[in-house]
Formats: sequence, structure tokens, C-alpha cells
Amino acid sequence: MADKKKTVPRKVVAENRRARFDYEIGEVFEAGIALTGTEVKSLRGGKATVAESYVSAKSGEAIIYNTFIPEYLQANRFNHEPRRPRKLLLHGREIAKLWQAVEREGMTVVPLRIYFNEQGRAKVEIAIARGRKAHDKREAAKEKDWARDKQRLMRDRG
Repeated sequence: MADKKKTVPRKVVAENRRARFDYEIGEVFEAGIALTGTEVKSLRGGKATVAESYVSAKSGEAIIYNTFIPEYLQANRFNHEPRRPRKLLLHGREIAKLWQAVEREGMTVVPLRIYFNEQGRAKVEIAIARGRKAHDKREAAKEKDWARDKQRLMRDRG
């Protein structure tokens, strides 16, 4: 019998649901995030937000700004600043791809979610996205409603 490793499901800490409505999501990347000990402890509590966050890929480094990770209550004077810029851990060619998309095509890099992977490491899912206009948002909402209604009709008939 082969040893079967237990696969722990991804624990999503924070999700940016608004991003899928406001942007057309393109290529998605998984990035590590450089955190301090108190930030990791606070993330395990599951109270972070990435709704108003954004990523900048200047000077060869990808940095995520405006992500709110609350202070860890049991930490004393060694606590972290809740909205400090945090470095994302990506390969050089991935950073170059992000930077080219932002510079050349007018795209934006938005974080979609923060989660812990199977090894228990904190990861950020970021995506290259293009902003939607108001009429595009209405069209996307109509398509989503129709897909939901279509599923309901198929379920009721079948």
C-alpha cells in the first residue's frame, strides 16, 4: 500500500469578490508574500481584506499595497503595521510579464485572494485585469443572471 498524503484544502483568508465584477480577469498568478510572524498569526485568524488593494511591479519587485492585515492581539510591542506595503515573491519573468502588461496594454494587476496552500504557506492570487466600463458591467450582470435562470430552468424541467 502506498502512503497517501493528506491534502489539506486551501484555507481562503480574504477574497476580492468585487474584482471579478469591476475587471475582466486575464492571466492569473500565484505569488508568495513576505510576512512577519505576527502577520501570519493574524492571517490564520482570517480577518484580512484585499478589497481595495493593488499591486505595483516597479523596480524589478512586485509589491502589494493597501492590504489590511489587522494587528495580532496577543503580540506586544513587536506587532506589525496593518496596511504596510508587502513584497510579493515571484520569478523575474513573471514580474516582467506583469510590468509589460501594465505599461504597454494599460492593464492593472489586482489581488484576487489570500489563502494558505497545502503546505501551510500564505499565498496571494493576483491577476492581470482590464477595467470594465459601466455598460460592460451591466452586460456582465445580465449574462450572469441569464446563466443562473438557465440553470434553474434546466433543473426544474429535468
